[in-house]
Order: sequence, then C-alpha cells, then structure tokens
Amino acid sequence: MLPALAHIRAWIFDLDNTLYPASADLFGLMDKRMTAYVARTLGLTDMAEAYRIQKGYFQQHGTTMAGLMAEHEVDPHHYLADVHDIDLSVLAEDARLARLIARLPGRKLIFTNGDEPYARKVLARLGLSETFEAIHDIHASAYKPKPHEASYASMIEGLGVDPAQSAFVEDMARNLAPAKALGMTTVWIDNGSEQGGSEQGHDADRSYVDHHITDLADWLHSLLGDDL
Repeated sequence: MLPALAHIRAWIFDLDNTLYPASADLFGLMDKRMTAYVARTLGLTDMAEAYRIQKGYFQQHGTTMAGLMAEHEVDPHHYLADVHDIDLSVLAEDARLARLIARLPGRKLIFTNGDEPYARKVLARLGLSETFEAIHDIHASAYKPKPHEASYASMIEGLGVDPAQSAFVEDMARNLAPAKALGMTTVWIDNGSEQGGSEQGHDADRSYVDHHITDLADWLHSLLGDDL
C-alpha cells in the first residue's frame, strides 16, 4: 500500500461507470428512459425538447430526478423503477476486481445517486454482491444527490465513516470536490464518462483530485501487487 493511503480505513466507491467500464454505456440506456419520462411527465411530443429539459435538470439539480421532484413533485420510487428498467446483460463478472477490492484493508462501501435495488442488481452481475458492507443510496441521502453537500453529510453519518480516514472513488470529478473539502482522499477515474461536466473544462482546476487514474483494477493492482 502506498504510504499516502496507509491511513485509509474506509474505501467508498461510486457505482455506475466506476465499478464497471464506461464502455458498457448503461447510462445511455438510462438516459433514453429519462428523456421519455420527462416527455411523459411534461406532456411533450418533441423528444429533443424533452432531452434539453432533462439536461437542464441535471445541470441545475444534480440529477434529472431531483429536478423532476423539485419542479413536478415526481415520486422518486416510481421514477427510479422506470429509469432502472434496463438490460444489464452487457455487464460481466469481474473476478479480478472483486479480488482486489476484497484485499483492501478496511471497510468497503458504495455511495451512489442511484437506489439500492438497482445497485444490488449491478453488483450481482459483476460478481461483487459479497464485496461491499453497505450501500448509501439516493433514498438514504434524502434525495439530495452528489455533489450536494447534504448528500455527503448523510453518507458520513449513515455509514459511520471518518472523512479523514476515507477514500472516495468516482468517475465524475465534480463529485469529488465536496469529499475533498470534508477531508477525504479522492480518486478520479478519468474514463470519459463524466456527464454534464462541461463547466469544468479540460483545463479547469481539479486540485481536489488526489489520485487521477484511468482504470480501477489496474490502479488497485498497482497498490496491492499481484492479484492472482
């Protein structure tokens, strides 16, 4: 283990595009369902307009769901059941990643803007069902998605972690800024999946990123050595 990470007692992972390759493009499947949901909710027939509004909600509220809840009082359970009704067959078991995460010293946890039922289905497809101690989902965050500060406060309290002894791994750089402000060690998986982050820009200050990586399993292997 790198000396800079020797103090870590809790390893906190995002779910989508973090524990599986961004090339799986599950977000693309969900994105289409989000647009369709926005169109139905607002009574729109122009899907391009529905898409524009959907992305506006994402930018302004952190997630499409948060925008729909704030502006149209949408039931989050109904919304998530609909949006997460996608084909997960593109995901395959990742035995190597499971071995590497299991070898990390300390607690292994999930912090996601999705919900727990969906997270558990994804983890099962990846062979990671037994890897994580707990999942902090959007319901547990009182529907305040990352990067809202309240989401991190609820996660810290709900999971009982010490930020100064925690590492947070995410594919969206902007979600790491609040974690860093709280004292967490931050790991950005720069895999091209970051959505709605144009305000960051390629040349934006990302001083809140402690470790900049491109592949989670390879990075863990570099920390832990031979995973066979």
